[in-house]
Amino acid sequence: MSATSHALAPWLLRQLRQLLGQRGHAVLLAGPSGLGQYELALALARAWLCERPTADGACGQCASCHAIDVRTHADLCALMPETLCMTLGWPIDESDQREIDDKKRKPSRFIRVEAARQAVAFTQTTSARGGLKVVMVYPADRLNIEAANTLLKTLEEPSPGVRFVLATEAVHQLLPTIRSRCQTVQLGWPDPVEGREWLQDHGGLSESAAMAWWQASGGRPDMALALAGSGLTPQQWLGLPHALARGDWTSLADQTPSAQLDVLQKLCHDLMAHAAGATTRFFPAEHLPAPPPWRVLALWSRELTLAARSVEHPFQAGLLQEAWAARAREALGTARR
Repeated sequence: MSATSHALAPWLLRQLRQLLGQRGHAVLLAGPSGLGQYELALALARAWLCERPTADGACGQCASCHAIDVRTHADLCALMPETLCMTLGWPIDESDQREIDDKKRKPSRFIRVEAARQAVAFTQTTSARGGLKVVMVYPADRLNIEAANTLLKTLEEPSPGVRFVLATEAVHQLLPTIRSRCQTVQLGWPDPVEGREWLQDHGGLSESAAMAWWQASGGRPDMALALAGSGLTPQQWLGLPHALARGDWTSLADQTPSAQLDVLQKLCHDLMAHAAGATTRFFPAEHLPAPPPWRVLALWSRELTLAARSVEHPFQAGLLQEAWAARAREALGTARR
C-alpha cells in the first residue's frame, strides 16, 4: 500500500485511483470548499512524478516523493497566491520574496501574472529528472484575468511530458477558456458515516464530537477538521445561537474575522431553513432560537454576503467584530418583539 493511501481520506483515494486511469494533460478538480481539492491535487501531482507509482498513487519512499515533501522538486511548479505559498510551505520566486521581506509590498492573495509567466517558462525547460513536469494551480479561481490568459496557450498545447492539475472551490469564477481546456472532475460528497469515522481517526475525536463537527461543517471533511481544531468545544458550538442572541460574543472572540463571519452565515442559513420548515444543516434545530421574521433574515443574509467580500482584509477588525455582534443580537432579538 502506498504512502498516499495513508495520507488521503478514503473517498479521495477512490477518486485518485480513477484519475490515474484517465488520459489527458490537464485536469480541473472542482467542488465546494472543504472537500479536499488541494490534497487530491497534490496527491495526483505526486503520483505523476513518482518513480515507483502504484495503483494507489505515489510510493512515498522514492527521491521524487521526498523532494515534494520538502518542497524542492525541480519538476513541480506550485502556482498559488503568495499568501498560500507561505502558509503551505511552497517557495516563492527569490526576487518576489525579497520584495516581501523588504516590506516593499505585501504578499499577494491572488495568483500574479508574473508567477503565471514563470510557470509557462517552467513548462518549456527540460525535465530535471527525465520524467514528467507538473504545474499545480490552486486555487485556480485566484488567477486574475491576465494570469489566466497567460496560461491559455500552454494549457491548450503544452510541451510533451507536461501536465496540469488545477483545483478550485469556485469553478464558476474561472474563465470559460480555462475550463474548456481542462477535463473537469467534480469532487463527490463523502458518505456521512465514513466521514465521521475518518474524523474520529484523523482528528482523535470522540464519536459525539465527530458527529457535532461533521454537522457544523455541513459534511465537509476539511472544514470539520478545522472546526475541531479551532479552540471551540462542541458544547460551545451548540450554544452559539442562543449566546449570540444574548449578545454574548465570548466564544468567538479569539476566532479570525473569516471564522466569525462563517459562523454568522451558517446561523443565518439555518434560521432561514428553520423558518421555512426545512431541515437545518449546521446546527440542530433544537439549539436554535426562534427565527426572526423572514425580511429580517433576508436583509441580514445580504449584509453577511457583502461582508464576506472584504473579510480577508478587514479595516479595524475589532470594531468590525463589535458591529457584527451588535447586528446579530439585533436581528435575533426581533423574534421576541
